[in-house]
Amino acid sequence: METIKENNNDNILKRLRRIEGQIKGIQRMVSEDKYCGDILIQIAAARAALNKVGGIILESHMKDCLKKHLESKGEDEVLDNLIDTMIKYTK
Repeated sequence: METIKENNNDNILKRLRRIEGQIKGIQRMVSEDKYCGDILIQIAAARAALNKVGGIILESHMKDCLKKHLESKGEDEVLDNLIDTMIKYTK
């Protein structure tokens, strides 16, 4: 199982903390009975930010899997795992 490279790790953690702040802001908006349209806009922004983080992690995972596939002389198990992960991620 691969891990996220160190330079991406800090970037991803910063993004996740920002998303956590967005979610707390949405919770506050709901508890303060703010306008639904504004809440929905913030939900869309948080979703987009989370999708961006997922994309960064998926890119790293794909590169690692493809490198392992080439190193293993084309064994299909590595590609099968990658495809399985991509299917689960895109659901």
